[in-house]
Amino acid sequence: MRFQINGSRASRPVILHAKECTVNSLYETSYDELLQPGPLMLETGVRRLDDGRLLVAARTELPGCAGRMFDWWFTFFDSTQHIRWWHPHDHVELRGWDGRRSTGRGYVGATVRAVEALGEVPPVPAVLKFHPPETFFGAGRLSAALARGDVSAAVCARIAFGEEPRLSADGDPLDGEMVHLTRDTAHGAVLRSRFLLGAADGVGEPVPERLGLELMRHCYNEFSCLARLLPSLYYGEHANGEKGPLAW
Repeated sequence: MRFQINGSRASRPVILHAKECTVNSLYETSYDELLQPGPLMLETGVRRLDDGRLLVAARTELPGCAGRMFDWWFTFFDSTQHIRWWHPHDHVELRGWDGRRSTGRGYVGATVRAVEALGEVPPVPAVLKFHPPETFFGAGRLSAALARGDVSAAVCARIAFGEEPRLSADGDPLDGEMVHLTRDTAHGAVLRSRFLLGAADGVGEPVPERLGLELMRHCYNEFSCLARLLPSLYYGEHANGEKGPLAW
């Protein structure tokens, strides 16, 4: 599979396991930096790392939402209609979850397949395998951030693209990594998203910056759309046994 962007072609991104995922002054990366609530040098944008990988960052406000709602969404969506609510323009088809997903209860360890566009990038199949979030951070750091209230939910996955995606022997996607962290605020939640794409060893063509920009816009738009419906959907489904607040 190759990405097609306005007539240009770029090879499928290849990635080694990434220990970290945001950028410091040395253009190295650190997922752990995402756990602190203060401003980061890169909140929304695209940056080429020194090892050739492409870092994509997006910060999205989720008014009226909470981390528990965000986490619940990944236990809930289960149809093409659901993912089109999520992004009416770019999401094309949900091809299904594997048997490790428990609807309404859990998704860590499960794999989902879908077809989606990234703005001007035509639709491509994608596969995501969700991992325990704590494995993406330094020992004990995520649990400490959750206890402090600096993080309210964490969703982490490895990703691959194409009809024949690159997978490890145990089925782990090899094209990239994805991290979503929410922090609850007085007005809802703030979402920090990070994607790390490309080969750390320099094998293959670099993932083009244009693809990173389209992924950034896609991410911002899909979670802005989700924020408009998520609270009502969450309470309407009586998720976690909760009843929605009444306006009168």
